[in-house]
Amino acid sequence: MGDVLQEKSYQFALRIVRLSRYLTTEQREFVLSKQVLRSGTSIGANVEESKQAQSKVDFIHKMSIANKLISDCEELQKILVASIKTSKG
Repeated sequence: MGDVLQEKSYQFALRIVRLSRYLTTEQREFVLSKQVLRSGTSIGANVEESKQAQSKVDFIHKMSIANKLISDCEELQKILVASIKTSKG
């Protein structure tokens, strides 16, 4: 499970880096780009840090931070899907 989580969060971070580059170079959007980069890559960073946790409580805390960010993404995705369905009629 840990290897899968690490690989998935790494691949997600790579997509976030590409998105950030696109926002910076193509859209000239610098503030949003930095926010996306920081939040999107922090999931993998927290997963990685959890492997070196000093205690079970520390491990749970780091994984909870990563989970909160993922939950926010899922919530946004649900809202987007609902908007698309509404627009289609």
